[in-house]
Amino acid sequence: MSTQQAGRKRDGALTREAILQAAVVEFTEHGYARAGVRQIAERAGVTAMMINRYFGSKDRLFAEAVDRAFKPPTVVGDERQGLARTLAHTLAEGTGPGAEGLDPFLLMLRSAPDPEAAEALRKGIEAHVGARLAGLLEGPRAEVRAQLGLALVAGTWLMRTVVGTTALADADDDEVAELLTAMLRPLTGESGEGTEGSGTQS
Repeated sequence: MSTQQAGRKRDGALTREAILQAAVVEFTEHGYARAGVRQIAERAGVTAMMINRYFGSKDRLFAEAVDRAFKPPTVVGDERQGLARTLAHTLAEGTGPGAEGLDPFLLMLRSAPDPEAAEALRKGIEAHVGARLAGLLEGPRAEVRAQLGLALVAGTWLMRTVVGTTALADADDDEVAELLTAMLRPLTGESGEGTEGSGTQS
């Protein structure tokens, strides 16, 4: 491969990455239906034709954006010990006043009503955060328990940050975390004793 060819290949990879990053932001801010290919292209500093060249369609771009958004650990880490408590505290802190926010959930909320987007969201959730949480659970029906845990996570995020119900919005993070811990333990299979360890999230 010539130096010129290698340079084009590297530029192509950078262009594709710029488009994908712009798409994640645009879909998170506006949802699937309202996010336009032209707006994504403008944000990425390319033409709409380049998006079609690298991704083929808005649907395929959205699917890759969802995969990118849900792949990194946000609430669910990788430590089994003290899982309920760690998950609860991470969620409480991530939805408390001044928190940066949980962008994957915002992407889900704004895009889920669209039938074209629902399948990509389902696959992204199941492949990443769902599989990550199920892998930490011991015992039967781990996938079902994991999805119920994610429903509690998503519901808490929605009610505390998006709707902003007074009791949850004003509640102390530690208080919210303790209540969430008690709710999550039946799903994680923890007894509440000897589970004070901490997990790791990013």
